Amino acid sequence: MKIAVDAMGGDFAPHAIVEGAFWASKRYGIKVVLVGDEDRVSKELSKYPTSKLPIYIHHASHVVAMHDSPSVVIRRMKDTSIKVALDLAREGQVNGVVSAGNSGAAMALAMYIFKKLEGVDRPAIATIHPTLEGSTVLIDSGGNVDCKPFHLVQFAIMGDAYAKHILGKEEPRIGVLSNGEEEGKGNELTREVHEILSQTDLNYIGYVEGRDLNNGVVDVIVCDGFVGNVVLKISEGLWETISNILKLEAKDNIRAKVAYFLMGRAMRRLEKRMDYSEYGGAPLLGVNGNCVISHGHSSAKAIMNAILLASSLAKKKLNEHLIQEIREKQELLRLGQKRPEKIGETMKSIH
Repeated sequence: MKIAVDAMGGDFAPHAIVEGAFWASKRYGIKVVLVGDEDRVSKELSKYPTSKLPIYIHHASHVVAMHDSPSVVIRRMKDTSIKVALDLAREGQVNGVVSAGNSGAAMALAMYIFKKLEGVDRPAIATIHPTLEGSTVLIDSGGNVDCKPFHLVQFAIMGDAYAKHILGKEEPRIGVLSNGEEEGKGNELTREVHEILSQTDLNYIGYVEGRDLNNGVVDVIVCDGFVGNVVLKISEGLWETISNILKLEAKDNIRAKVAYFLMGRAMRRLEKRMDYSEYGGAPLLGVNGNCVISHGHSSAKAIMNAILLASSLAKKKLNEHLIQEIREKQELLRLGQKRPEKIGETMKSIH
């Protein structure tokens, strides 16, 4: 597998990106193409023993800034590191792309360059969250702020495929994120999606609440990108807050310091489960290509794991599985576009 990495994207680019690429290549043997300013990338790469590693540099003269509008990037910025990386993937020179840069631009460019998979109206970002029993997929985590019911139905299908073929869940439990588990809860959007998914062959368990993100009762949580991004940002800050509180408490007295010291191993295990850098990034599902979007604050460790994820998505041929799932559920996708009062009538004809 060969993965292109936007070497200029992210708060700590290019040094954290280059270091992450080095470790991905050294530990896992992944071929990496670092796309960006050749002089700057070469200078960073010279800090590591890479003579026997499959790491390459592909020059790109421009960088997409965090404040750049996706539409401007598409129209005017033709030689940016993220666009060049995506072009390499479209041309078949690499098997996937990783970027920690401007996520809006990365998503827009991926849709523009890769195009959408047939049957997908809105590609979505799928993030992984640790639970007591493994992990949960949250989709959409920020790609689509305003959604219609059939968009969330598509997210459910894509999340189901991702959980099956990447996370190894045989029959993923799917829930719609709402403000309560009762039938009468939710808003117009969630109630319509609930009505559709309740009558399908997906393993839909009904409404779930925010607390279910980490308790293991569900494998896929479906929501619109506005809600999903709020949930994601809260989740990202959770471990940092807990860790800082414990450190402050440990300063108060000797007993607290001893307890904190004795809990060191457990704390490190907890940190490993909660730290987003362990997951590297999130795939953009629904595009005809392999694009992993990483946090702008990504460390070298996060980039390494994002490259590993992109390689795994390519090896396991996720898009082929997505295409198959979408084809099998075309009637369900069409159903999601009907008005609620027509759903029951259409479901009878399907069965």
